[in-house]
Formats: sequence, C-alpha cells, structure tokens
Amino acid sequence: MHWLYLFIASCLEVCWLYSLKFIDFRKIRTIEWSGFFSAQEYLKLVPVLSYVVFGVLNIVFFSLAMRRIPASTAFAVWVGVAMAAAKLIDITVFRQPFSAAQIFFILLILAGVIGLKIYSQA
Repeated sequence: MHWLYLFIASCLEVCWLYSLKFIDFRKIRTIEWSGFFSAQEYLKLVPVLSYVVFGVLNIVFFSLAMRRIPASTAFAVWVGVAMAAAKLIDITVFRQPFSAAQIFFILLILAGVIGLKIYSQA
C-alpha cells in the first residue's frame, strides 16, 4: 500500500509541476475583485489553487509512503517516476522534441525505480 501512496505522490508531483507552468501572475493582477463571482474572474485563480491543492496532497501521500519506505528510496522513486511522467507529458501533450538517447536514459531511471522496488525491504 505504501508503494501505491508513493506512486500517487509522484503523479501529484507532476500535476503540481504543470499547474506551476500555467500560473499567470499578469492575469491574477487583472482580477476585478468587486465582481469576482458574477464574472468568470475566479477562473484566473484555477492554476494557483491547483498548485496549492496538488502540492499539499503530494506531500501528504509522500509522507504516508515514507512511513514504511526508507526516505532515500522513497525520494529516488518519487523523483524518478515524476521526471519520467513529466517527460512523457512534454513529448505527447506539449509536442516537445526528444531523442532516442533521452528515451534510453529515462528507461534507465525507470529500471532503477523498478530495482529499488524489487529489492526494497518495505
């Protein structure tokens, strides 16, 4: 169950990362607070609210995972899975260029994550 928490934390880390990408402080500064609920002004805050929610949930699930998984292993898996998922999203959703070498090294990271899971005592 703790490995599931760690996987969920990694997914939330990716969501947190992309919510940060979409925060636009210029839009936030233009919010008309007097008509906040009558207009669609509140939509300008969605990336900021997402950032907060995903960040808090990320840490909650990560801390639950670390109850049984050693901190160094949990951190390596958390970052490795999040990085691989972020690269996959960059390639598929944002159409970022990639090379065979990048894919190879991401696969090496994922192999390390799988190795840490297989040989973990948790």
